[in-house]
Amino acid sequence: MSSAPLASVLFVCVHNAGRSQMAAGFLRHLAGDRVEVRSAGSIPGNQVNPSAVEAMAELGIDIADQKPKVLTTEAVQASDYVITMGCGDACPIFPGKNYLDWALEDPAGKGVEAVRPIRDEIKTCIEALIAEIDAQQEA
Repeated sequence: MSSAPLASVLFVCVHNAGRSQMAAGFLRHLAGDRVEVRSAGSIPGNQVNPSAVEAMAELGIDIADQKPKVLTTEAVQASDYVITMGCGDACPIFPGKNYLDWALEDPAGKGVEAVRPIRDEIKTCIEALIAEIDAQQEA
């Protein structure tokens, strides 16, 4: 029996190479197919930050195959939650969407030791997001 996802979530940061990729990896891992996951960047980078890939691999989550993607209006329109991480005014706003802004340090140019605390903060945010999505379904 297949059921539709409870919600769709779009993570947006500037380069779609660190924070948003880690967040998407955590949400896929922790929520499975219960939540549809997207990520994008206002100015996508060339590759996912290797330190972010390494930090996530330490927890058994593989994001090495992910590629930075450009933020599109369609991706925002198709999402129930739009979570920004420093994309500023580049993110289009549509009525009826749940917008959250997570103030997370940018892991760009940092080694894995510096990325771990950012990764752990993202995990905490993701766990709270899953709880919120689940609570919306029960309401």
